[in-house]
Amino acid sequence: MCGILGAVNLPFRDEVLGSIAHRGPDDHGLVSVEVGGCRVWLGHRRLSIVDLSAAGAQPMSTPDGRYHLIYNGEVYNHEELRAGCGGVSFRGHSDTETILHHLARRWRDGLCDLNGIFAMALVDEPRQRMLLARDPFGVKPLYYVMTGQGLAFSSEMRPLRMLVDDEPDPEGIAEVLRLRFSPSPHTIYRRIRKVPPGFALEVDLSGQAPRIVSAGESGAGGSQSCQEGSFYSWPAPLRAGMAWSQALERYSTLFPQAVERQLMSDVEVGILLSGGVDSALVAQAASRRASYRMKAFTVGFHGNEREDEVADAAETAAVLGMEHHVVRIGWDDFLRDLRECVRIVEEPLATTSLLPMHHLSRMAAGQVKVVLSGQGADEPLGGYGRYRGEVLARFVPPLLARAMRWPVGLLGVRNDQVVRGLKALGSRSYLDRLVATYEVFGAQEVERLVGVRDTRAVSKLGATLQRLGLDGRFEPVERMMSMDMRLDMADDLLLYTDKITMHHSLECRVPLLDHDLVRFIESLPADYRVRLSGGKIIHRAYARSVLPLRIVERKKKGFLSPTGRWFGRRGPVRDILLARGTRFSSYFDLAEVERVLERQEAGWNRERHIFLLLSLFHLLDEER
Repeated sequence: MCGILGAVNLPFRDEVLGSIAHRGPDDHGLVSVEVGGCRVWLGHRRLSIVDLSAAGAQPMSTPDGRYHLIYNGEVYNHEELRAGCGGVSFRGHSDTETILHHLARRWRDGLCDLNGIFAMALVDEPRQRMLLARDPFGVKPLYYVMTGQGLAFSSEMRPLRMLVDDEPDPEGIAEVLRLRFSPSPHTIYRRIRKVPPGFALEVDLSGQAPRIVSAGESGAGGSQSCQEGSFYSWPAPLRAGMAWSQALERYSTLFPQAVERQLMSDVEVGILLSGGVDSALVAQAASRRASYRMKAFTVGFHGNEREDEVADAAETAAVLGMEHHVVRIGWDDFLRDLRECVRIVEEPLATTSLLPMHHLSRMAAGQVKVVLSGQGADEPLGGYGRYRGEVLARFVPPLLARAMRWPVGLLGVRNDQVVRGLKALGSRSYLDRLVATYEVFGAQEVERLVGVRDTRAVSKLGATLQRLGLDGRFEPVERMMSMDMRLDMADDLLLYTDKITMHHSLECRVPLLDHDLVRFIESLPADYRVRLSGGKIIHRAYARSVLPLRIVERKKKGFLSPTGRWFGRRGPVRDILLARGTRFSSYFDLAEVERVLERQEAGWNRERHIFLLLSLFHLLDEER
């Protein structure tokens, strides 16, 4: 796991590469090659995990000097791919060397063979092309920016902003206020973009300036504008047609296989352990297959907070025979570390759990270089309440849901999930219902806050459905889960997990997003995954066969913070958001911001709204 930085016609030196040194403190490399009419720079920061020798160092080139690779991630099936690279004399045993030779043979078509997490740049000198690619679920980030004559790309935005001037985009701010994250390829900046999950950008280097071309394009003619690239990942799934007993048996094989694959490492691997069933299942499979006693890491909260999972996680660790480490945080830690966490993540989010992740990662990094996580179960397996709401939509006419809003308002119901759920059920179209399940601020609230109407959210979700081959096919809840895996998860949960863990030089792996496992899950009928009674149907059935029932049947807490209660206090948050003369105040109507705070203080749940505003405040404040 590493950090990459590259550019075409935009020279940079070690000090710019050093801005992502935290992603790879063990080694670094920087090369420059002339390709066609362009000069290409490839930089790499290494966190040594597989093949610790110099044979795994990057940038890496083929012996004939034709191909050059910088790569961030892990490909867990690389030994199988290596067996297919006949005639190659390998120098070491790194997955980097395997995929270099594999993609040198198959180019873009070879990306579908990679079972792993990655962001990469591959240069083919004779063809005068460069390939920028991101893994199918966007576990590893990849940003890029085009100028008149150049292109730069990186694992993080920070070095790009050192190379190219950019500024916040009011439409990007409106979009993130609506959806709670910036959906790829957008960011809140005017020029910086993200390669979407499962996409590859092919860059023509034959002329005097780089040009992004469509897959298979010859290189002559075409638009000079920056494009999303082309989708290479697998299409919408086909039905497996399995009986329940067969499906459960297959799941019981694929799940531990996925975990075992991701133990691939020449250093010790640990576990991020919550009190829930997902990380417990990962820990159970991993601890049975590791040759050492594994370390588990848990974050909790000072005081009697209901979100605290330390006791539950400690019981799981004891049952599995793991060495357990705990860190606790409180309100003072939140206030002290929020600005730093927002700076690390680089994008505004409404997800409060990035604060606990910061402390958890810092603790784990003191003991190991690699951890496994239980992330990635809720989206494909229907673990969130919104999926049950989508199942319910089959039985509740939109007109009835809209009629229910009046008595709910009259009764003073202040639960955000209930209010949003009724709004979603009352929507007149499937896309409107999707937006309603995602949104933090409604369209009119956004316009009052920043004076800009969000025009992207509905079209963005519609385009994603079409790209994935989901529009008009499958049950609505299946469409939602498949889209969440490739949009919401990538640009929110996986984004902050990567940024925060890698800030602490810690690699976080996600076994539940193993490609073979996900392909199987998405082929199952919806009711094998989620029903009105609950989600993760097949997942929990498997868990009951390998874990004590008291662990499997625990009430879900989620990886949350007690910020809902913390924000209910008048004090520091008001002082931050309502300060005059800040960059934030030049974009936001502070009277509208104060109304959001007052709603929280009056008992409405505006936790995500306030956290998103704080994220935007600190990001905009950095622009000064």
